Amino acid sequence: MSQSLLSTARRGDRCVVLHIHPEPPELRSRLYALGVIPGSELEILRQAPLGDPVQVRVGGSYISIRKSEAEVITVNIR
Repeated sequence: MSQSLLSTARRGDRCVVLHIHPEPPELRSRLYALGVIPGSELEILRQAPLGDPVQVRVGGSYISIRKSEAEVITVNIR
C-alpha cells in the first residue's frame, strides 16, 4: 500500500481514507456527509477525459468528486 492523495488514484484503485484536511470546513463537512470519512474504503470507478470529476464508490453509494476536492483527501492505495 502507498500513501498519497486521492487525486493521484486511477480507475480501478481501491483506497482507504486516512485523513481529510480540515480546511475548508464546508468541504470536509460535505465529504463526511457523503460517507468519505477516515477508515472508509473508496473505489475509483470512472474518470472524466481530463481527470475531473472522478466517480467513486463509497459503501453502497456512488459519488462524483472534483479533482480539487480529491486533493484534500489522503489515502492508502491498495
